[in-house]
Amino acid sequence: MSNASPVTPKVGFVSLGCPKALVDSEQILTQLRAEGYDTAKSYDGADLVIVNTCGFIDAAVQESLDAIGEALHENGKVIVTGCLGAKKDAAGDDIIQKVHPKVLAVTGPHALAEVMDAVHLHLPKPHAPFLDLVPPQGVKLTPRHYAYLKISEGCNHRCSFCIIPSMRGDLVSRPIADVMMEAENLFKAGVKELLVISQDTSAYGVDVKFRMGFWNGKPVKTHMTQLVTALGELAAQHGAWVRLHYVYPYPHVDAIIPLMAEGRVLPYLDVPLQHAHPDVLKRMKRPANGEKNMERIQAWRAMCPDITIRSTFIAGFPGETETEFEYLLDFLREAEIDRLGCFAYSPVEGASANELPNAVPEEVREERRGRVMQLQEGISKKRLQSKVGKTIRVLIDEVNRNGGVARSVADAPEIDGVVYVKAPYEPHIKLKVGEFFDVKVTASDAHDLWAEA
Repeated sequence: MSNASPVTPKVGFVSLGCPKALVDSEQILTQLRAEGYDTAKSYDGADLVIVNTCGFIDAAVQESLDAIGEALHENGKVIVTGCLGAKKDAAGDDIIQKVHPKVLAVTGPHALAEVMDAVHLHLPKPHAPFLDLVPPQGVKLTPRHYAYLKISEGCNHRCSFCIIPSMRGDLVSRPIADVMMEAENLFKAGVKELLVISQDTSAYGVDVKFRMGFWNGKPVKTHMTQLVTALGELAAQHGAWVRLHYVYPYPHVDAIIPLMAEGRVLPYLDVPLQHAHPDVLKRMKRPANGEKNMERIQAWRAMCPDITIRSTFIAGFPGETETEFEYLLDFLREAEIDRLGCFAYSPVEGASANELPNAVPEEVREERRGRVMQLQEGISKKRLQSKVGKTIRVLIDEVNRNGGVARSVADAPEIDGVVYVKAPYEPHIKLKVGEFFDVKVTASDAHDLWAEA
């Protein structure tokens, strides 16, 4: 009779795509840990591998297919989940199964139960899971000091360039008590910055008719403004930041701006405008009125002068004329968006925009994207220059021998700029990852700041 202890089954994990997919990955990893599975650091140390895919644009589809192929080659036992898992080709066949027929199972996004069923089938769970080993906040793939909080799944809009509703379904808002409980657990675990995400943060609660919920014995509606107010109060108790992403510019968003001016949530708004010309927005089937966006931005800045506005735009959308594109450039010159990303339009299989007439040639799409980014570089440089000489609060992300790399209230992780902080002269003051510091800005360029602690 052997006295050898049973070997804990190990699962490798590859997570691709946006922060919303990252949250799906965290939920799967949390469940694996709860059931006693371990995570492997390499392909050869894993008993099977899960690949969470992205399927939004062609480049993401290819990256996902390549990652699945690598996992199959290196390990051989692969379960696939995520947006690409819900995607079919023109003939209606499963894209993943067609390219990689040896995968063990394929599910769509936000499919925790189906993924775990596949894991149980191909790698039976251990007999004695240690539930106390799972932290209340779950397993996170971000650094310890910041985390994403997903408040809903899916989207009710049918933008002509987007296929996310066909992959993730219609809007499903999480119960507000569940969202607040997760936020509290994250803050208690040491998270200093909570990034609120969804497909459409402004629409939170629409699907449940803004149902009343309860948090700490108090009634709270399933509504964006009440959620943000509650998160702001919770963050204040823990000395933490709350940052809002994917906020469509509906009128009720105006009620959030005073909370930013009062310091309850970060004065930062990620608003995916996509274009400025009303005819292009109409072809895009965007849900907000583009003609009022300039007024709204000006009103937000009047209410909260320190607000940072981030947005994304698409250049070369089907039918976009040079006049319509110049209209966009004029809008950007006037709006002076603080943080801007621009994509050359990319046809996505299954998107209705592909059927629109007057497609813009690829070289023109890329040229227009370049003109937007060139204009934005000058705007960003000017706006960052205005911060030189000011004292700002930053959150330290990394410490090195020269000092540290941090982010200000104007900088979301991964997508915005950074603040390079010089090591303090005083030997008793040490920069620490995950801690807040007040620094004086000494220099800037088009993207980043330099400062002294």
